[in-house]
Amino acid sequence: MSNSSSISQFLLLPLADTRQLQLLHLWFFLGISLAALLGNGLIISAVACDHHLHTPMHFFLLNLSLTDLGCICTTVPKAMHNSLWDTTAISYMGCVAQVFFFLFFIVTEISLLTIMCYDRYVAICKPLHYGTLLGSRACAHMAAAAWASGFLNALLHTATTFSLPLCHGNVLGQFFCEVPQILKLSCSQSYFKELGLIVVTACLAFSCFVFIVFSYVQIFRAVLRIPSEQGRHKAFSTCLPHLGVVSLFVSTAMFSYLKPPSISAPSLDLTLSVLYSVVPPALNPLIYSLRNQELKDAVRKMMTGCFSSTITCLFCSIEFIV
Repeated sequence: MSNSSSISQFLLLPLADTRQLQLLHLWFFLGISLAALLGNGLIISAVACDHHLHTPMHFFLLNLSLTDLGCICTTVPKAMHNSLWDTTAISYMGCVAQVFFFLFFIVTEISLLTIMCYDRYVAICKPLHYGTLLGSRACAHMAAAAWASGFLNALLHTATTFSLPLCHGNVLGQFFCEVPQILKLSCSQSYFKELGLIVVTACLAFSCFVFIVFSYVQIFRAVLRIPSEQGRHKAFSTCLPHLGVVSLFVSTAMFSYLKPPSISAPSLDLTLSVLYSVVPPALNPLIYSLRNQELKDAVRKMMTGCFSSTITCLFCSIEFIV
């Protein structure tokens, strides 16, 4: 990935103009990062340790939690570091790494959300075929395909973007390295190749979103046939938040990458990026586990066991000292 320019670092968009607001944004990012780390970490630990949760739905949820952790750990720590030390610089290779890993996790997450929707569709609309369509081998293949598609997509975008000559400075209008912001610095017509890749990726993401909406329509039709009002309420209260988070994630990400430069503004770009890169990783653990009684029981059991072990070790240490 050669670059004909002599850029050694990029300058990111500061989160605020004053020092007080920078520190306020720092605490906001710290709080939402800790919430994402705690929620996703608990899901990963519970699913990995409790054999009762070794089901297709929880297997995909574990993979989704891994992508959420990857997304938020790729962008937010550098923004927090810059706010704390009142700087905006990021090295050239650091920017390359941010672009690659962010696209890797984002594309993988879209694929996993589509697969999870398919899992719910089969479970509700075709329950008799669930074991056949979503066996352990099929689940492993679908998860591997999601991660492979994310890796290939990120590799293509990163290689194409950073092969362009950049001659319009090194200032990015975003708090992390984002492809559309880097393309604004290009002085070569070859950036249309990357624009083409973005359009293709956006079309694939939109296709996934259409599939998700279609699947949920079929799910809602099946739910309406449930005789129990309590069962319908539970199904709707589970599915609607899922659809809401997916819609927020896909719509803001596509608009951020496809919007014309004429309507670009630092405040708008910052808001959109937070909505698709920071908010979903923090909300997903809550949304996908709120109505999942098995997962909540597993987390409660795990936390109780850890607390009991800590108390036991503490008493052992006291007895040893005495």
